[in-house]
Amino acid sequence: MSAIHKLSEHIKQRGLSATLKKIWKHFVFSHQELLWMERDLVSPVPPHKLKAYPPLRVVNITPQNAEAFTRHFGDRVETMAELAREGYTGQMHLDDKGDAVAFIWGAARDYHDKHYYGCWFPVKPGEFFEFGGELTRAYWGTRLSMDLQTELWKAMHAQGCSKVVDVCEWHNTPALKLHIRTGYSEQGRIMNIYKLFGRWRFFRETRYTGSRLESLRKPASEPATAEAT
Repeated sequence: MSAIHKLSEHIKQRGLSATLKKIWKHFVFSHQELLWMERDLVSPVPPHKLKAYPPLRVVNITPQNAEAFTRHFGDRVETMAELAREGYTGQMHLDDKGDAVAFIWGAARDYHDKHYYGCWFPVKPGEFFEFGGELTRAYWGTRLSMDLQTELWKAMHAQGCSKVVDVCEWHNTPALKLHIRTGYSEQGRIMNIYKLFGRWRFFRETRYTGSRLESLRKPASEPATAEAT
């Protein structure tokens, strides 16, 4: 399919305005806001209604077993091995065939995200930076989205960490809601990532007060009251 035909199809499906915005963001200028979040490692996860899932095996990721990603995450095999060689703590959840269906990483030191955002994420003593969490589509909406994190928290707590920190894209509403359900709180910090002409990246941290996630929280249910007779 030619580039012109692809452009024409995109305009038909999304409209001219949305297409122009996408072109501008991809080729000229884009701005991402990453909200810093935090949570202690011992408070219980709030109740949830996520679905159960078949038994999986939790395994630490090593350069030697990274081939388990081949089936569902074939383009990540070398990246997983590289992160393991660099000493970061990674866990994968394996199905009964030995294939990785989910993974997550933790860094107890400053983390340079050269694979995606391209910036440094500083980590304070006693904290660890959580990154790279992903599940295959078959496990979306299941308890694995919680267990994936809590299993890593146990491992990092055993290493002496008392707090998990991470960042979440401001426009990724499902991920922000998951953070709220999991009991994270906002730090009031934003990592701003600017990309110019698809090549140059610039980074800047800003701060804010109050909450940017209040509109995503479910309102508390009204207590039932007895009607006078």
